[in-house]
Amino acid sequence: MKTPVFTGSCVAIVTPFTNDGIDFEKLGELIEFQIAGGTDCICICGTTGEASTQTMEEHKQAIRYTVQKVAGRCKVIAGTGSNCTKTALELSLDAEEAGVDGLLIVTPYYNKTTQKGLIQHYTYLADHVHTPIICYNVPGRTGMTFTAATYAQLAKHPMINGVKEASGNFDLIAHTRMLCGDEFNIWSGEDGQVVPLMAMGGKGVISVVANIAPKLMAEMSHLCLEGKFTEAAALQCDEVLPLADAMFMETNPIPVKEAMNLMGMNVGELRMPLCPMTDEHRETLKAALVQAGLM
Repeated sequence: MKTPVFTGSCVAIVTPFTNDGIDFEKLGELIEFQIAGGTDCICICGTTGEASTQTMEEHKQAIRYTVQKVAGRCKVIAGTGSNCTKTALELSLDAEEAGVDGLLIVTPYYNKTTQKGLIQHYTYLADHVHTPIICYNVPGRTGMTFTAATYAQLAKHPMINGVKEASGNFDLIAHTRMLCGDEFNIWSGEDGQVVPLMAMGGKGVISVVANIAPKLMAEMSHLCLEGKFTEAAALQCDEVLPLADAMFMETNPIPVKEAMNLMGMNVGELRMPLCPMTDEHRETLKAALVQAGLM
């Protein structure tokens, strides 16, 4: 059995920017907000953190700052994926040196390798690091997906801890559990699907909604860990799902940053090519925040 990098709720934290770069003071405030809300893990430089529009130096600085600010109070994982294997290794080694607990590595995007290429990519990285790797399957962004057979092959490597599953494909998850058992951990990458995935043996969630409702996501995921799926399902359907729908009305992280600014958290603007929400969607988002008692 592989011990999961974390269990419960991990926030895919936004990156606050100024015109000059990352707003580290604000990032520190957001980290404290998450820890106070019971978040079990912080994922820095993921999709929600706009890692794709950060410079290499910003990326490394954000990871180092987060590890230092957290200071062991919760787990930290860092997004270090790339469609270039050597770039992914550079980012991973730097994050490892900074002291992260795990490396979140997305499937190579755009060049869309084969399943054989995925195995070679992740095995190469795993052979060169000493920090557990969480694969990241998000075909809606990358244009490719894992198969359960590929997961089973990767699960044999001691440094490959599991996967953040954002495919929405429960057949894939079921077959992965069948082939891998407890040698390959699974986390939900979809806020609207946490409870059913955890009912199938998932260890938690890497969440966008946790940026605005950390206590809610922590409570729901911990109910699942305790086997209280009826209570967790009520939270999923009645409280989390409306927020999840609002957070994905437009491309993530457009809505969540808009929501945080509406809530007075002042996380700054998005980096181009992302742009502000439409007026119509902003009004819908406001209504969802009011309904949830967040605004």
